[in-house]
Amino acid sequence: MSQTAPIGIFDSGVGGLSVAREIRRLLPMEDIIYYADSAFCPYGDKDPEVIRRREIAIVDFLLSQGAKMIVVACNTASSTGLDDLRKMFPVPIVGMEPAVKPAVAATRNGKIGILATSVTIAGERLASLIKRFAEHVNVITQPCPGLVERVEHGQLDDPETEKILAGFLKPILEQQADTIVLGCTHYPFLTPLIEKIVGPNIAIIDTGEAVAKQVSRVLNEHNLAVHEPRVGQEKFFTSGNQVEVAKVIGTLWSKDNVHVETVPLIQA
Repeated sequence: MSQTAPIGIFDSGVGGLSVAREIRRLLPMEDIIYYADSAFCPYGDKDPEVIRRREIAIVDFLLSQGAKMIVVACNTASSTGLDDLRKMFPVPIVGMEPAVKPAVAATRNGKIGILATSVTIAGERLASLIKRFAEHVNVITQPCPGLVERVEHGQLDDPETEKILAGFLKPILEQQADTIVLGCTHYPFLTPLIEKIVGPNIAIIDTGEAVAKQVSRVLNEHNLAVHEPRVGQEKFFTSGNQVEVAKVIGTLWSKDNVHVETVPLIQA
């Protein structure tokens, strides 16, 4: 595999760009191909087997585009299919998990909240993390139906998004959690709004930077990292409407005239 081959990244939609931007910041010389499965978004309310089949189809596509490694930039997809993907495909695969361990280290009063999709909250991966790292901490899990869709439509700071988010945060605040984990890659784009609602004394933790560092480590371990000076490029694909997705990606990626190609994929 060529060192200059791209890193393949995918998510149920545009949320994984919160991870991709950290990878771009840490590894500016690497090429990136990103697949937003927008036609099937959100994953958080779908049957896990449906999600697994989508993941297989997407990884097949990214490998057909020459990806040297895969980043599953989606907590729900990682929870449902990461182990299967690693068994099926010959390239390094990095996934996501809610930042329970860092949150436990950060909390001052032993109370943490986790915002995530229903599938992530019900999954074995989160249950295992809580059992391993948070048995002596009060963990408040909060499913957030509808929040992913707000990000998908670029509605990051409008009054309705704030109202919905305030409702999800209310039980966490009522139980006096001092640390909040963003357990979905869409949610970091709502950080300014979350900070507005919860105030300055509550820590907000996401895993984008940690995942980028893990990507760097894995690339070096497999001798796949780019070392010569170059400017990395990005290519964007989606299963959804390329015009609509391009508009939102342009906003989130802070880049004008983003080109997005629609590749619908046949479900595996």
